Amino acid sequence: MGEERVRRLVKEKDMLVTLKEILQIAEERKIAIGAFNAVSLESLQAIFQAAEEVDVPLIIQFAQCHESLIPLELIGPLMVDFAKKAKGPVCVHLDHGETLEYLQQALEIGFTGIMFDGSTLPYEENLANSAKAVEMAGRYGASVEAELGSMGRRESGAGDGSGEDDDTKIYTDPLQAKDFVSRTGIDALACSFGTTHGIYLTAPKLDFDVVRNVRSQCGNIPVVMHGGSGVSRENFQEAVRAGVRKINYFTYMDKAGGSAASEYIQSIEDGTPVFFTEVSAKAREGMKENVKTAMRVFAMRED
Repeated sequence: MGEERVRRLVKEKDMLVTLKEILQIAEERKIAIGAFNAVSLESLQAIFQAAEEVDVPLIIQFAQCHESLIPLELIGPLMVDFAKKAKGPVCVHLDHGETLEYLQQALEIGFTGIMFDGSTLPYEENLANSAKAVEMAGRYGASVEAELGSMGRRESGAGDGSGEDDDTKIYTDPLQAKDFVSRTGIDALACSFGTTHGIYLTAPKLDFDVVRNVRSQCGNIPVVMHGGSGVSRENFQEAVRAGVRKINYFTYMDKAGGSAASEYIQSIEDGTPVFFTEVSAKAREGMKENVKTAMRVFAMRED
């Protein structure tokens, strides 16, 4: 169904798809699709240019914790417009939605996927709100991701990685996941199996059996990997083989843009003016190249 949908999209010249549809493509190809957070026009351009050059499907997303950087009401319509004009399938997704009201806002803008993040809530409250999110999304023809387990203190998706000694981490229980999926009707499940948000302070130790067992218990539901930045190529691809179909990626893309901008500024001779347009262009290029590398890894490509 996924590949047939791609051919029809190409014919209709409208590449906006739902989260469920794009993850079907990933399942058929036995790959993961990168989900990249856009927090500026520069990052939005970098991500779409990378997807076009590497020729892979794309999940473009915005996290509620980035609202202070740029409002959803401003960047959201741009994301949808970029997606409709893309050359390959694109899902526009809300990442780490913390309230049902914010999820509703994304749906009204035209997002085709939403995530309710109730991972820090009591189990039954997380389940009830995730089920409400599924009902809301259904009215718009959109899909839902939810999270079970916790990757630690920075569940909002910002900040430094907390390392394996973080006692707030809770690995996903496959049997609990079975109950959660069956009672909510979600389309994808973000699992905690050793990753963390932000920059890793120590090398992560990933438990891929969590992914395999969740898939086995939950009818091969697409598993989502959060905290993807900083994981090795080998671990990424082992995660894909275990059944991860969506990989969230932001921190190291953002860092690559900052490094490119910094290197450019340092290369300018003293007394020479520094122009923001040039700095932002260098940052955009740095982000794009970093994203291209990640996309190739997630797609199990060696080029």
